[in-house]
Amino acid sequence: MGKGGGKGHTPREAPDNLKSTQLLSVIDAISEGPIEGPVNGLQSVLVNQTPVVDRDGNTNIHGVKVVYRVGEQEQTPLEGFESSGAETVLGVQVKHDNPVTRTITAANIDRLRFTFGVQSLVEANSKGDRNPTSVRLQIHLERYGQWVVEKEITITGKTTTQYLASVIVDNLPPRPFGIRMVRVTADSTTDQLQNNTVWSSYTEIIDVRQRYPNTAVIGLQVESEQFGSQQVTRNYHFFGRIIQVPSNYDPVARTYSGIWDGTFKPAYSNNPAWCLWDVLTHPRYGMGQRIGAADVDRWALYAIGQYCDQMVPDGFGGTEPRMTFNAYLAQQRKAWDVLTDFCSAMRCMPVWNGQRLTFVQDRPSDTVWTYTRSNVVMPDEGTPFRYSFSARKDRHNAVEVNWIDPDNGWQTSTELVEDTVAISHYGRNLVKMDAFGCTSRGQAHRAGLWLIKTELLETQTVDFSVGAEGLRHVPGDVIEVCDEDYAGISLGGRILSVDRDRRILTLDREITLPSSGTTLISLVDGEGSPVSVDVQSVTDGVQVQVSRIPDGVAEYSVWGLKLPSLRQRLFRCVAVRENDDGTYAITAVQHVPEKESIVDNGASFDPQPGTIHGTVPPAIQHLTTEILAEEGQYQVLARWDTPRVVKGVSFSLRLNVAAEDGSDRLVSSAGTPDTQYRFRGLMPGRYTLSVRAVNSQGQQGDPASTQFSISAPAAPSFIELTPGYFQITATPRQAVYDPTVQYEFWFSDAQITDIHQVENAARYLGTALYWIAASVNIRPGRDYYFYIRAVNQVGKSAFVEATGQASNDAAGYLDFFKGQITESHLGKELLEKVDLTEDNASKLQQFSKEWQDANDKWNAMWGVKIEQTKDGKYYVAGLGLSMEDTPDGKISQFLVAADRIAYINPANGNETPGFVMQGDQIIMNEAFLKYLSAPTITSGGNPPAFSLTPDGKLTAKNADISGHINAVSGSFTGEINATSGKFSGVIEAREFVGDICGSKVMQGVSIRATNDERSTSTRYTDSATYQIGKTITVMANCERNGGSGAITVTININGQVKTAEVMPYTAGIPAMYQTVVFSVYTTSPVVDISVSLRVRGQYTTSASVWPLVMVSRSGNNFTN
Repeated sequence: MGKGGGKGHTPREAPDNLKSTQLLSVIDAISEGPIEGPVNGLQSVLVNQTPVVDRDGNTNIHGVKVVYRVGEQEQTPLEGFESSGAETVLGVQVKHDNPVTRTITAANIDRLRFTFGVQSLVEANSKGDRNPTSVRLQIHLERYGQWVVEKEITITGKTTTQYLASVIVDNLPPRPFGIRMVRVTADSTTDQLQNNTVWSSYTEIIDVRQRYPNTAVIGLQVESEQFGSQQVTRNYHFFGRIIQVPSNYDPVARTYSGIWDGTFKPAYSNNPAWCLWDVLTHPRYGMGQRIGAADVDRWALYAIGQYCDQMVPDGFGGTEPRMTFNAYLAQQRKAWDVLTDFCSAMRCMPVWNGQRLTFVQDRPSDTVWTYTRSNVVMPDEGTPFRYSFSARKDRHNAVEVNWIDPDNGWQTSTELVEDTVAISHYGRNLVKMDAFGCTSRGQAHRAGLWLIKTELLETQTVDFSVGAEGLRHVPGDVIEVCDEDYAGISLGGRILSVDRDRRILTLDREITLPSSGTTLISLVDGEGSPVSVDVQSVTDGVQVQVSRIPDGVAEYSVWGLKLPSLRQRLFRCVAVRENDDGTYAITAVQHVPEKESIVDNGASFDPQPGTIHGTVPPAIQHLTTEILAEEGQYQVLARWDTPRVVKGVSFSLRLNVAAEDGSDRLVSSAGTPDTQYRFRGLMPGRYTLSVRAVNSQGQQGDPASTQFSISAPAAPSFIELTPGYFQITATPRQAVYDPTVQYEFWFSDAQITDIHQVENAARYLGTALYWIAASVNIRPGRDYYFYIRAVNQVGKSAFVEATGQASNDAAGYLDFFKGQITESHLGKELLEKVDLTEDNASKLQQFSKEWQDANDKWNAMWGVKIEQTKDGKYYVAGLGLSMEDTPDGKISQFLVAADRIAYINPANGNETPGFVMQGDQIIMNEAFLKYLSAPTITSGGNPPAFSLTPDGKLTAKNADISGHINAVSGSFTGEINATSGKFSGVIEAREFVGDICGSKVMQGVSIRATNDERSTSTRYTDSATYQIGKTITVMANCERNGGSGAITVTININGQVKTAEVMPYTAGIPAMYQTVVFSVYTTSPVVDISVSLRVRGQYTTSASVWPLVMVSRSGNNFTN
């Protein structure tokens, strides 16, 4: 008996020992200075959304150095940041046969930092062990035309992820010079050796200690090892600029002491009024060089600033300032746009009052004047006050307010504000708005509620004209309108006499006092201000006794009545315009002073937790999934993060798959304390993943969901082909973006008729998101074919064909060749000038050269040239041959440098050249071409008999076309003769042989009621551009389905009406039918048609109508 055996081997993987240890050093410009500084030390510095130090003083991120300057005029440089660098990101792979080269042109740099590394570095042996390995690189600098090895680099170790390192090169050569990264180690040709090398970036460094005057800056240094391959982001929480505030203002307590004398002091404040003052008056970044401090109404801003500082409920049981402003102006915008954004944060508007820029805030204020029928201009139509109302669509009852949420990582959150009563009455009418500079949920809620209440309560606009009294108020002032036509009773007029001893006023019209309540009368005192006093009694309707008569009340002054049963009608003036007749036109919008209490005192939110153990779990954000293949099944790696770090939080996951019946079936549920989780063993299907945070008390946060499919991708919806010089770029597009999809690119010179033969007949280019097919063999004017399919971890889609051509821009090709020729060694040799020692000199030179470049490639060239100078000008004639190695491969060249090139055949005494090239033109005696591609073709003659331009315009004196014509549009001035034809569009003609008729069945109407009326309508628009006579006929087909009530049908055709009572009730007949016909002749191009159905009676009646409209236009078939 034989026997055999062996010893098993378990593959071993060496640990990763390469870790990136780069030091990120960055200086961030925070703001114009000076600023107040960080809110809370290193807690206010966030790296990748994580504070450097937590609230308890524990370090979250180690090895961080932070230095800042607040932005004063005289400030010291940042210690440890003695250099400035501009990084150029490359991210290119470096291969053995293809070094990566770049050119440095900056004249003032001192050093260069090269950042490079490997995508992974590991070698597997035949037993499956994965061990460390090494790879060699070189950094070359071009010094005086020769490449010099500047750094020898060997990376040794093992890593399965990207590893980057940096070196710095000093002693730079004169600019410009070339730099390149060379891979010395041969490229890997097997999956067992992974050692791809990358050149990540290079940084141009200037050694200088900069102070950055008047700029608040912060310098941060941190080791990148802690973040792996993540991009390091920085965020800072700072108190902003120190601005000018009133000298009697305490910005911390938000209080004002004594009377302000108009002077300022520097301090930090987020009061929007003083932030606006700073922007308007600062000479460096604001409007200070265009308008001075005297041109801005500081007293108006003082009142607005006090209003903003008043404390109001914050919606969580506490109070907060009514308005604060915390904004970061990071881009330049129009001054008016910035001004209006600032004003929107304070519920105010800017107004130029003729002397200075002032501001009018929407808040309760005193009435400055009263207008009645007696002190306004009475127009001819007899209506002094003309009202208009806002459209219902402009009265929003739901607002989504976008604001910056500090509890959401300073990201944008949305506050929904609704008026449920208005929604129940009118339906939901939503609008979206941005709360500028808002970082408070309560303030965002008030901003949305203010918008809703403004649109729902202040719906009227009034227009009227006055005499000189129109100058007693300016836009923004609140006025009272006592309009007896609107109220239905006498509310205002003139005073005929004043009896101060008896406190009796004689009015110009009778008034009636209500039986209860207090009535006030508004009078104008000697200073021109409205004053309200109590009305005690009325005698004979016009003798009014008041509680007191203010000083200055005179005969024929204005009075206005305020009754307890009527609302005082207040308006805010928005415009005062001078008319041609010396009067003034006033426009004012309705003002509801109670709106302030509704908005500022009506906000209420759910209370926050009452214990520190009830911390609301954070929201889930940035939820992503990655699909990976695993032996016929699939695994999904889910990742997410949260806007803030909360201790003791875990995460609950639920994964559902869509079933065939449309329902969702739970596949897996899991919990994890990490911010990632891997689902294994999944089958193809459509999945929904939801993740939510859970705190230690079991409270759950808001869930985040994402959907993904484990299936082969859909084919690209279309392929975008971009032509280039000897190249075509193919970019596939998906109907729905999928980040897991890439594309296979196949290329063919000829079309493949059988799509299933692509893999056999076409050339595989590679897999990527897009592909640039570039080669000298891609010729202009030829069709080339791409075959592209989408691929992912699950499978591949069908191929999609795309046909494209290289660029046909002849001028661009000449520029392209210019760059190719002048960069070649032969081109440089022919064009290089030789310094001739004297004028009118000549030199004949022959050159030949063979050499090996840095890649050990052979190059050679030979040529001859003549150089002369005359009158200080340089002339050259020469020709040369070369064979040079380029990134596209070997290329042979024959170049001629001459003003004129010609071919002459002197046989038989013929010295006329057959071909001449002079300047930019080629002249030929005769040409026989197989293929010609030209954007413009023009025949001889003046003018030319034939021309074809790049825009496709063909011009010919005469054309005889016997084949097929395919055109988008055209114009004929003569007669068209054809045997037959088809039109898919609209035909318009002044006259037809034959009748034209069209019809439409209108929407039917049904009623089941005792007394109701409903209608249906349509509009006919004639397609002709001129008036054509037509007959409109409406046939209303009516039906009675029950009931004894009367039924009436009304037909309206462009204002001409026919009404008919149809189908009188007949006992015992359950259903009746009748048709009402009405016709109208018209030439109007637009005809409005409506049909109304009405029922009325003691009992319920059911009826319906289905109208038919017919339109007939005139024809020529009738002779009489």
